[in-house]
Amino acid sequence: MMGQSSVLLIACGIFLASGSPSLDPLKPAAGPASGPPPRPEVRCRCAGYPNQTLCLWSEPSGQSVPTRYIATYRERNNSSVIQQCRLVPPGSSVSVLSSSSSPEKLWLCLLDHLKLYTDYVVNVTSVSPWGSTTQLTSFMVEDIVKPDPPVELRVSQGVPRRLAVEWSPPPTWSNLEVFPLKYRLRYQRSQRSQRSLQPANHIVDLGPYESTRVELPGLASGRTYRFQVCAMELLGLGECSSWSSPVEVLTARRR
Repeated sequence: MMGQSSVLLIACGIFLASGSPSLDPLKPAAGPASGPPPRPEVRCRCAGYPNQTLCLWSEPSGQSVPTRYIATYRERNNSSVIQQCRLVPPGSSVSVLSSSSSPEKLWLCLLDHLKLYTDYVVNVTSVSPWGSTTQLTSFMVEDIVKPDPPVELRVSQGVPRRLAVEWSPPPTWSNLEVFPLKYRLRYQRSQRSQRSLQPANHIVDLGPYESTRVELPGLASGRTYRFQVCAMELLGLGECSSWSSPVEVLTARRR
């Protein structure tokens, strides 16, 4: 006749053999969130040539399992020296992204002391209890130059039908003496309708200018104009910045 403890052991064995989940505390419980995290979509940008380069990616939305990141970079032709990125989590205050208005939660990888005209490889690995995924991104600093937009755009009118447009360089471009910027200005005139002012069908694109001040003659009186400016490295490396915040001005009417 079996004792009570023997019966309990047999019952426990039947329960486990029936396919019920194990209660192993070292193994994550299975669930709908299982599987490796999504591959980070990494994009890199040099906001201040040559020493303000960063790579960024969005934090996955709807993740119930925490994800951490490992980010390194190296020269393409020198795999023996691997450097750690300075990781900045979403929500941190970083000056190089002061102009970003993206609603995404962005991770940043700050890369220090890059060499000019050198190919680099960035390795970003996302890690969760369910596994890991890796994204390799290669670039040369000169190809990813994109300044932040100019700031403090202002428009003044001295005489009728003539406006002076001025702005300040992006504060994150800290080496203007060695690596100057040039600028493109665009403006459009609102069209009159019976009830309101409507945007014009075309935009006038001017520049590039090395100066941060432009005078525009021959504008229509009593009309609203909308101005924006972007910045680019003087020799044309990379691309122009995003357009600055717009400024609208109503020109004086003729007397």
